[in-house]
Parts: sequence; C-alpha cells; structure tokens
Amino acid sequence: MHPGAPETSPTVTPPAPSTSAPARAASTIQHPITQASSGPAPATTAALPALVDSDANVRDALAALVSGGDLHALLVPSQIISRVVATVDALPRQGIGSTYILPLRTPKGALQTGQANGTTVIAAANADRYAPYMTLLENVDPHALVAWYKHDYPLFQQAYRELGYPHGYFNDRLIVAIDDMLAAPEVHEPIAVTRNGAHYVLVDPRLQALSNGQKLMVRLGPGNEAQFKAKLRMIRELLAGGQIAH
Repeated sequence: MHPGAPETSPTVTPPAPSTSAPARAASTIQHPITQASSGPAPATTAALPALVDSDANVRDALAALVSGGDLHALLVPSQIISRVVATVDALPRQGIGSTYILPLRTPKGALQTGQANGTTVIAAANADRYAPYMTLLENVDPHALVAWYKHDYPLFQQAYRELGYPHGYFNDRLIVAIDDMLAAPEVHEPIAVTRNGAHYVLVDPRLQALSNGQKLMVRLGPGNEAQFKAKLRMIRELLAGGQIAH
C-alpha cells in the first residue's frame, strides 16, 4: 500500500466490493455529518462547484490548509475528491486493486531493506521515504480540515454514490477506515519481507493479512505510525461530534 499515484491515470473506478465491510444504508447512518463538531468557519461560503469541476477549488482549499510542506509535488491534481473517496473506501480492505485511485503520488525510490539474522527486513531508513507526507500531516490543523470537509461534504457524498454505493454514507465509511487504521499493530522489531515478483510482501502471515490501511501504518515505521495515529484520533473526534483542544 502506497500513499500516492502517478499523475496521469484513467478515470477512478471502484475496487471490488467487500463482504466484510459493506457500506451502510442511508437508514442506518452512524455518523451524520451535521453532528460533526463545530469548528472554524469555512474559508468560503460560496456555492459548491459541480464534482467534475471541483479540482481547482479543492487544490486551492488544500493549499490554504497546509502551512508547510510541498503539497503541489505530492498531490495528483485531477479527480481529487473521487480519488480520496475511492482510497478511503479501499483502506479497510485487503486488496486495493489499482494504485490509480490514490490521490497522492507514490514515495520516491524503492522499499529500503536490510539484513537481520540472515533475513531481509524493512530498513529503519525506509521511514524517511514518507517524510514529505508526514510534514504535510504535521502542518494540517484538524479543526480547519474538518471544517473544509463539512463545507464540501456534498461532493464527497456524490463521489461515494458514483463509486457504486447509491445508498451508502461516506462519512460512516471514513470513520470505519480511520478506526481500522487506528487498530493497526505497533511493530517495533524489524519486519521480514520477501519478494513476490516486482513487489515485497510481509513474511509474517498475520501482517500480510492486514488491511491496506493497516499495512500502510506498519510500513510507515513506528515513529511515523504514532504521529499519524495521533492526528487521526483528533480528526475522528471532530468527525464523530467530539471536541478536542487546540
């Protein structure tokens, strides 16, 4: 699982349906967006653009939300909301299908490996490949991010329906994805990997069987994982109606 994708790609299409994590019907909405906690007023009260025409607005909004880091270098500039929605939907699954759905470009370079007791393991230096993404994460105010998300929520909901869930509720799926990532194991010992064609897989079958989101957490490295989880907990509290201190 990589947090990024090539800049040029075909239209976003949904991953294969999962029987383990079905989308909730509208009648069983768990986290209606209207109950999300109050936060700073959105930067604009202008009417939302059509989803197909929303990329420029989304790029501008995200650039305003991030006070540090190089968002332009990492963000795939087209179909942004549809990519975010498709990626969120895929995170709790075990197979992501195509990396073309991802809203961010992949980390530079190959997975960094080393040797430990004669076994190929993910090197500690591999965590450095995620530094640009972690810089963006560190510099995003969760209150402002959620305020923007609430303002633009109709576009996320439309994209989720167009993904193949006409009765689904995207905010519920987002909470499922966040909870799944927060449940990722914290692995502090070297993680053994082996090549499977052009890619590496995790030798421990329990780790290899993790969801896409949990595998991402494990591959980030313990320090990055802890930082990511801390930000996710704050965002979840805001999305689910809680308040957190600035």
